[in-house]
Amino acid sequence: MAPHRLFRCTNHLRRRLTLGRRQIRVRDLVTACCSGPVRSVAEAARLVGLSTHTLRYYEQERLVRPARNASGYREYSASDLRRLVFLTRMRLSGMTMTDLKRYISLVEQGPEHRHGRRRIMRDQHDRITRQIRELRLALKTTEYKICVYDGHPEG
Repeated sequence: MAPHRLFRCTNHLRRRLTLGRRQIRVRDLVTACCSGPVRSVAEAARLVGLSTHTLRYYEQERLVRPARNASGYREYSASDLRRLVFLTRMRLSGMTMTDLKRYISLVEQGPEHRHGRRRIMRDQHDRITRQIRELRLALKTTEYKICVYDGHPEG
């Protein structure tokens, strides 16, 4: 993906992006994903905010397939990093491993399966929308309780 296209896709995000438990600068991610050099498992893990164990697990589950160098070490390309960011976002939003595996399988089968991929993404969109609605209700309830306790002498 061209750097300007990836930036356009990410420029609606704030200057920092949360991946896993870590915040990274969007500029760093865009640069890493667009640059040519391959990354080791440790570098890839650091860039996307995952553990090396998680990266190996994703490889074992065939969600990402980094190349191996002559010494047998994993080498993560820009497209591997983009996939890892996607996987991280989907897992954080509650997508199941089963759905992720199905989605990645359809991606690897080619563009003729875009309707199946779109269906998976529509279902995920609906789940996220429902989660947001439920979280808004939970937030309102929490705010109400805080308000009640603020008025209470034992507050």
